[in-house]
Amino acid sequence: MGQSSEPGQQGPAYPSTEGQSSTGRCHWHPNVETSLFCGRCGKSICTQCMVQAPVGIRCRECGKSVPMPTFDVTPSYYARAAGAALAWAIGGGVLWGLAGLFLRGIPFVSSIAAMLVGYAAGEIISLAVNRKRGTGLAWIAAGTVVAAYVISLVISSQVFSIWALVFIGFGIYLAVTRVR
Repeated sequence: MGQSSEPGQQGPAYPSTEGQSSTGRCHWHPNVETSLFCGRCGKSICTQCMVQAPVGIRCRECGKSVPMPTFDVTPSYYARAAGAALAWAIGGGVLWGLAGLFLRGIPFVSSIAAMLVGYAAGEIISLAVNRKRGTGLAWIAAGTVVAAYVISLVISSQVFSIWALVFIGFGIYLAVTRVR
C-alpha cells in the first residue's frame, strides 16, 4: 500500500495507511469512524455518505450522476427544434398536398408521402438539435407530422379516411424514432 517506490509512477488516489490504523473519520460526519475511502478522491467516507458506482464506492461529490450529453436538451435546443418543425410542417405539408393534388390517380401516394414527411421531420429536427434525443423532441416531431397533414388537407382538399390515419401514425412513428 502507499506510494510506489519506482520513479515516474504515482501511488493510489487514497491516503497511505502504512503504519496507521485502517480507520479514519468521515469527511462529512467527523464523529463517525470509518475505514472506507472514495475510490476517486480518497476522502474518508462512512456508509451514509457512500455512493455505489460501477467502478467502486465514491463520495457524494464524486458519485453524482451526470446525464448523457445526448439527452441533455436545453431550452435553446427546444427553440431550434420548434423552428425547424414549423418550417418543415409548412414545407412538408405543401409538398404532401401537391403530391396528393397532382398524383391523385396513383394509389397510396398520400400514404407514401406520410412516411416520407414523417421520416424527414424526424431527421430535420434531429439535425437542428445536433442529434440530441428526448421525449420533448419526440412530441415536437409528432406534432410536425400532424401539422403537415392538416396543411396538405387544405391544399389538396382530400377527404379524411381511416387509411390516412394509419399512415399518419406510421409517419409519426418514423419521426419519433429519429429523435427519441
